[in-house]
Amino acid sequence: MDAAVNGPPRSGTQGHRPGGTGLRIAGLRVEYGDFVAVDGLSIDVAAGDSFGIVGESGSGKSTVLRAVCGLAPLASGTVRLTGDGDTPMPGSKAFRRQVQMVFQDPYGSLHPRQTVDRILAEPLAIHGFADAEARIENALDEVGLGSGFRFRYPHQLSGGQRQRIAIARALILEPRVLLLDEPTSALDASVQAEVLNLLDALRERRGLTFVMVSHDLAVVTHLCRRLAVMQRGCIVEEVDSADLSAHRVQAAYTRSLMEASAGFSREPPA
Repeated sequence: MDAAVNGPPRSGTQGHRPGGTGLRIAGLRVEYGDFVAVDGLSIDVAAGDSFGIVGESGSGKSTVLRAVCGLAPLASGTVRLTGDGDTPMPGSKAFRRQVQMVFQDPYGSLHPRQTVDRILAEPLAIHGFADAEARIENALDEVGLGSGFRFRYPHQLSGGQRQRIAIARALILEPRVLLLDEPTSALDASVQAEVLNLLDALRERRGLTFVMVSHDLAVVTHLCRRLAVMQRGCIVEEVDSADLSAHRVQAAYTRSLMEASAGFSREPPA
């Protein structure tokens, strides 16, 4: 596990926040022709909670997030927001405002020919916000960059700065649920820790609900209180991050992931 994010989990230990917005997925199935990418997945994330999905490449974990936000074909199942307030229908404009996604590659997810200012202004224009100037400045301040970055292009930013812009773009509409698709895997270890700490602070401050996908168990246990382990499109086990850190798991596949995450030994087997 990466030393930069090692240690006991810090996030989500207070549980859900009353009055917020949660996410419930029931019987989710995603198909690409004859290939079933996700098969009957169900998870329930309480308002203000942080939930992780882990698994090897090709297990279907990123497809789950894409299906939630309408970027993958949903063959069957339901996705809905839960909580005390309005619960817009999936696919609606109101749903997309409340559920935002941060992608794995910040360089690929930002338009290379648009300035930071235009990147942040676009979702505000789509959703009809009139106070774009103030929102852009506040969003940049909130991710630790400031207004000096407004008129730079993505290629003029470091990887960590680009991901902060991607986070600012996701948060500028004031969503209630944030989907995080390997948000630090393209970053150096020291920058990973900075971005994770930023996300942790934003979740606490805003009362956000997180669903995070990662192949890195250290990253997930740092940010998420609970997690699901996926294999071949299905959940094989759900476990608290504290139990994962203490190696209190049941499924053989989960144990194999933990062994792979710990690295390999150069010593020959006894």
